[in-house]
Amino acid sequence: MSTVDQIKAPVAKEMDEFENKFRESMKSSVPLLDKITHYIVKRKGKQMRPLFVFLSAKLCGEVTESSNRAAALIELLHTATLVHDDVVDDSNERRGFFSVNALWKNKIAVLVGDYLLSRGLLLSVDNKEYRLLQIVSNAVREMSEGELLQIEKARRLDISEEIYFEIIQSKTASLIASCCACGAASVNASEETIKKMYEFGKTVGTAFQIKDDLFDYGTGNGIGKPTGIDIKEKKMTLPLIYALNKSSWSDKRKITNIVKNHNTNPDKVAEVIDYVIKSGGIEYANKKMNEYKDAALKILNTFDKNESRNSLEQLVIYTTERKK
Repeated sequence: MSTVDQIKAPVAKEMDEFENKFRESMKSSVPLLDKITHYIVKRKGKQMRPLFVFLSAKLCGEVTESSNRAAALIELLHTATLVHDDVVDDSNERRGFFSVNALWKNKIAVLVGDYLLSRGLLLSVDNKEYRLLQIVSNAVREMSEGELLQIEKARRLDISEEIYFEIIQSKTASLIASCCACGAASVNASEETIKKMYEFGKTVGTAFQIKDDLFDYGTGNGIGKPTGIDIKEKKMTLPLIYALNKSSWSDKRKITNIVKNHNTNPDKVAEVIDYVIKSGGIEYANKKMNEYKDAALKILNTFDKNESRNSLEQLVIYTTERKK
């Protein structure tokens, strides 16, 4: 499996330049805001979203200033949603760092999220990037709907497989889909190509989320130990949904009761994990993830072979074989 650095190779220069441009897009004359945005930039992750944007742009043409704006727009709007998410979830940590609300309290965190949102909107409008704004705003709408659907369903734990896919395709896949669609749109690709890249991103994003769900059961997390975090948070993921669909009425009642009322008891959580593994939930989720992975690769195969297509193929494989 290729490393992220090898995958980045065709757009390494663009990715380096983007970092400065992204920092610029967050600048403010208010010292407190500047301090917080500097903190946000400093603790960035693997930069997967800009990578999808630039590789998609290069697959369909040559990277332009519009591609940089597309990547910045997605990062601004996505960062805004993360800052707001941490407030909603009352979370004090993100990627091993303190969250904005943990350091500066909820009121400031909400305002910072609003500020980032407005910077994204202005970046598009000032440069007349209406198509990019449409694609990304649609993703933010879907992410909010997916989150609310999950909250609504978590109360009763009555999630079917169909609803599960609806949630993850809204919450996770829509953002990766918008990265790929924006990359194509930024180099003036045809509407048909933009749609195709959107579909590609959606299938990769779905595979990515199923992989995340599998980490909860200790599969592929490099440590082999189940974490049970999703169960503690009453999140219905694919392995558990599959196991419950196959279970008898009494088993279903017992497992649902643990997830609802005993999700902080380590022994009880271990019991659920064991039940899911024995029911074939892990194999089933793996099978589904690979179906989405193959669908994504099939879409890529309709494009001419070049180094960007090769990197996107490697990125799809990395998504489903990563250890964390």
